[in-house]
Amino acid sequence: MAIDKLEVLERYFGYKSFRRGQEKIIDEILRGRDVLAIMPTGGGKSLCYQIPALILDGITIVVSPLISLMKDQVDTLNSMGINSAFLNSSLSTYEFNEVINGIINKKYKIIYVAPERLLSNEFITVITQVKIAQIAIDEAHCVSQWGHDFRVSYKGISTFIDKLIERPLITAFTATASEEVRNDIVNLLKLRDPKIFVTGFDRENLRINIVKGIDKKKFLVNYVKNNTKDSGIIYAATRRDVESIYDLLKKNNINVGRYHAGLSNDERIKCQEEFINDETSVIVATNAFGMGIDKPNIRYVLHYNMPKNIEGYYQEIGRAGRDGEASECIMLFSPADVITQKYLIEVSTEDPIRKNNQYKKLQQMTGLVYINNCYRKYILEYFGDSYEGECGNCSNCLNKGEVKDKTIDAQKVISCIYKMKRNFGIGMIVDVLRASKNKKLLSLEFDELSTYGIMKEYSSNGLKEFINILIAHGYLDVNEEYGTVALNNISFKVIKDEVKVLLKEVNIESNRTEINDLFDKLRLLRQEIAQSEKKAPYMIFGDGTLREMSIKYPTSKLEILEVSGVGEVKYDRYGERFIEVIKDYIIENNIKKEIVVDKEEAEEIEDDYFEVNSNKELLEKLIKVREGFARKLNLPASMVLSKNTLKEISGRYPNNLDKLKDIGGIGPKKIESYGKSIIEEVDKYIIENGLDPTWKEKKRKKLIIDGETRGTSEIVLDRLNMGEDIEDISEDMEISISTILGYFTDYIKSTGDYSININIDKYYDKEHEELILEAINKNGIDKIQVIKKSLPDYIKYEAIRAVILKSVIWSKERS
Repeated sequence: MAIDKLEVLERYFGYKSFRRGQEKIIDEILRGRDVLAIMPTGGGKSLCYQIPALILDGITIVVSPLISLMKDQVDTLNSMGINSAFLNSSLSTYEFNEVINGIINKKYKIIYVAPERLLSNEFITVITQVKIAQIAIDEAHCVSQWGHDFRVSYKGISTFIDKLIERPLITAFTATASEEVRNDIVNLLKLRDPKIFVTGFDRENLRINIVKGIDKKKFLVNYVKNNTKDSGIIYAATRRDVESIYDLLKKNNINVGRYHAGLSNDERIKCQEEFINDETSVIVATNAFGMGIDKPNIRYVLHYNMPKNIEGYYQEIGRAGRDGEASECIMLFSPADVITQKYLIEVSTEDPIRKNNQYKKLQQMTGLVYINNCYRKYILEYFGDSYEGECGNCSNCLNKGEVKDKTIDAQKVISCIYKMKRNFGIGMIVDVLRASKNKKLLSLEFDELSTYGIMKEYSSNGLKEFINILIAHGYLDVNEEYGTVALNNISFKVIKDEVKVLLKEVNIESNRTEINDLFDKLRLLRQEIAQSEKKAPYMIFGDGTLREMSIKYPTSKLEILEVSGVGEVKYDRYGERFIEVIKDYIIENNIKKEIVVDKEEAEEIEDDYFEVNSNKELLEKLIKVREGFARKLNLPASMVLSKNTLKEISGRYPNNLDKLKDIGGIGPKKIESYGKSIIEEVDKYIIENGLDPTWKEKKRKKLIIDGETRGTSEIVLDRLNMGEDIEDISEDMEISISTILGYFTDYIKSTGDYSININIDKYYDKEHEELILEAINKNGIDKIQVIKKSLPDYIKYEAIRAVILKSVIWSKERS
């Protein structure tokens, strides 16, 4: 049966439609054509090779230089039921051999590989034994010496491809590539008649803000303090700056991490993981940090110093707002930044051609800082993208200052340069215009020029900035390496009054999106789940998904599946827990929720429920099958398959793997692992009992098993009210004691009824109670994951929940 790309997109990734450019790229790959795709950071490059990987026959090898990205991507894919692995230097010998054996046994659909590993004899021997459908090269610009991040190891990719018995599809992806870099990628990777896609570099959700002439440290501290709930990256040019900023923020009681090449590998990994897991809100780093950080909820990127080129700058700010939510990109500029970057160029390479190229890129970066028009337009045109009008989302466009005619001042500068006869740097031009008495100026007799002292009203820094603005707008030229200023054709048109110099003065405003309380509650639940599953929070749901939930208030499976980022797989795993929080919030805040459905849609979902009556005899047989797998894998039975999943199977009788896909809670990974045994048991039962079951598709309808329409929390509370033991409920319903205690706590807080009598003292040691109460008083009674983090690891969630419950009952009794 042909697999539909949209079905894959929605089931695994939870999206209802593709982003700009994705579908066309995927279609070309599925047609068997090599592809080069230039897409902006956060534009969804990985989906373009992951979706074909799930559809094509064979495995996909993803070549990436980014160890941290490999782990993130593989963790995310495996959590969706997509078997994946990575091979890089971070693996132990045992782990490496495990992956190699997995490849031989055809366990994986996607394998991430560091380029250095491709040419090892062991890898080539193994990989040639399996069918390779696609080789996807991420960060493909690294193959070109003209790229901003050239990697020698990338030169070996085409050699590896040549060694394969059968050449697979080759796909290449990058966020930033000029025309010469694109040509290098095609030629050096030996792409065959590739379809080249440039989906556009624009990231509309990013506000670009360049701030000049301020106290950087003061601005930085104030900004971070005003955005404490948001994740942010602060980039600095040198390790020394990173350490200085890190110390400054620590002194101001800001939860901050740091990252640079001078730290040990263990320190860098720890810092990176704390940031990814939302344990640290802000990280200060050199440009060594960030490539491959697949954290979607970074709300701001702040450059403490100007970067050395536009490619690096745009890639770094592209780490903000990967979830599509509004995010801010701020650069704090001072002229000293240019000096720092020139020094870094000098010490980075001795190759005169590369050095000259880097100086040229630095001047283009400086041009961005001083441009007086739309920043976005300047950047996009640098990458060859046309952009009409102004973006309305950068500090130049948002500046309310009036446009002023600076033609006369520009003519004074141009006239001075002309009269000086030779090309000099900005400093000397400023000295002449401001009537300096420096010895070199006097020795050259520049004090006798008619332009000497004609711009005394400007400060030295103000005049330097004005000349830089003229350069940025193309009224003057500059020699990138030596920094000398020269006239060009436009300069002479300005002198002749053929071209006007119209500039706008800077006045920066800012606006921030307000987030409601429900968003924070959903984020707390996400954090709790992430910690219990040892995953990064964004792997559960992204900020954009939580924000949509907090606006739409979905309270059923049908509604929550309409939220972007919630697919069947994630609903089966987490959906009901998030719905419970939303329902509680609606009740607590007396929110009138109105569901508007048009007539066409109403007809489509008229039969909104899908009822199943479980077969107890078959259910017992399926439970035994599950127990066999649980013993074999040394896992709790509920982690193999939930009881509700088995009940649904027992009542619907799926007798082939395609039908099994319509069962909740059993994704492709579990079907691959357990599907055959499940089907055999169902088939056997059907034959033995002479059944002829009718199969109906459930699709998105709300499942009701054995007539049970109550939510999980309602069932738990009813059973507690009937005097059942928590342990029995936990075992039967396959939910944790901590969750049950949480349900009871929420019930008491919302109703004030604490008449249900349960023994909670047995869930914590008396000696730990004081520690837990201290953490509760310090962090607040609702911040369960913050409380857990502040306590020793041996104190379990159920102990914390029990002490919280006791506190709630005690406070109700007092009131």
